[in-house]
Amino acid sequence: MTMIGLAIAFFGLALGVPIAVLGGAAAQGRAAAAALDGIARQPEAAGEIRVLLIISLAFVESLVLYALLTFFLLWPNLAKMLDKVQSG
Repeated sequence: MTMIGLAIAFFGLALGVPIAVLGGAAAQGRAAAAALDGIARQPEAAGEIRVLLIISLAFVESLVLYALLTFFLLWPNLAKMLDKVQSG
């Protein structure tokens, strides 16, 4: 792997988690706003909407956690690749 390829890998890894977090936060905000709008329009359906909101928020949050897990799994490998590029 060349130094440019390694730099691209570091750059992608450094931006991947913040982008995932910002996307997850935006999705959670939109889901909560839509749920509150639905409850305001039909208060009798508040229980069903609340359950669906919690399930959907859990799915969105799991995607952010997967991005964080990917970051922690790839970080040691990038350090090893940096050592290989610097030594050879």
